[in-house]
Amino acid sequence: MAHHLDAARARALVDQFASRRVVVVGDVMIDEFVVGRVERISPEAPVPVVRYQRSDARLGGAANVAQNVAAYGAHVALVGLVGHDDAATTLARLLGAAGIDASGLVRDASRPTTRKQRIVTTRNQQVARIDYEDDADAQAEASAALVEQLRRLAPGADVIVVSDYLKGVVTPAVMQAAVDAARARGIALLVDPKIPHIDRYRGATLVTPNHHEAEMATAMRIRTSDDACEAARRFRAAAGCESVMITRGEHGLWLLEGRAVVTHATQVGDLVAEMGVDATAQEVSDVTGAGDTVIATCALALACGASLPEAAMLANDAAGVSVSKFGPATVTRDELLARLG
Repeated sequence: MAHHLDAARARALVDQFASRRVVVVGDVMIDEFVVGRVERISPEAPVPVVRYQRSDARLGGAANVAQNVAAYGAHVALVGLVGHDDAATTLARLLGAAGIDASGLVRDASRPTTRKQRIVTTRNQQVARIDYEDDADAQAEASAALVEQLRRLAPGADVIVVSDYLKGVVTPAVMQAAVDAARARGIALLVDPKIPHIDRYRGATLVTPNHHEAEMATAMRIRTSDDACEAARRFRAAAGCESVMITRGEHGLWLLEGRAVVTHATQVGDLVAEMGVDATAQEVSDVTGAGDTVIATCALALACGASLPEAAMLANDAAGVSVSKFGPATVTRDELLARLG
């Protein structure tokens, strides 16, 4: 099914991005890069000796989704877990610099702030990665505090995004609170999923697995559009969400849109629209973080009154800008407008 979003409509949507308020709930983390030069192998073990040059910290996980929203000029508040450590201080500084409301972060002294430290050479080769994390579900007290922050921030939201990285924030209680809050306000709830939690996303408006996640969840190999369509149907049944968008990298997106009308747990009607959006051909340098750009763009488009197909097409354009940059990249309104022509 060919769908087209005309430039005037696209511009009208993007122009409204800055007036919207988004709440992002999920696993915040820091991506740290320790950069050095490798000139020799260690005499102690067959490993490279990295001579330190500099280190660089970036927002990762749900914090990168929030940063993508903020880059469009929209207001974004973040709900997540941090520890009592230096990484939490770094995270707060980076969030402040990005203009993100971090008042919804919950401190839990029993766990570290999630930090992925990558040791890389000056030629961008990764030597090792050290993960500082506790991936168990947040304890009852921390989970209740997350729910409380979500309830405090949700009444001002135009859309809610759940960014799940399996680091403990998306407990059943937190997910249920997100579903309830979105329902109470009549706004969309988007989820960037992790497959072990698929049964927690029931009630979400849109779940956005990538190609690999959709294959894992459905025990299918996705090679063609027909495969993507069938996988999306199976995924929707498993997740219990309304619609599914599979992001397929250079193959674009596949959207299965369904509005199930449910009264007293009996399904009355199910309208289904299916569409494939082809990725626009471009020089692809890096797909890191493109998924964060996709869900941030989709969320803002829906908050501005776009239909799901319109939101998917805008997100696909934004992904095209994102993958032409190195590393987790954000896209600005001007860059997206330039792309739209």
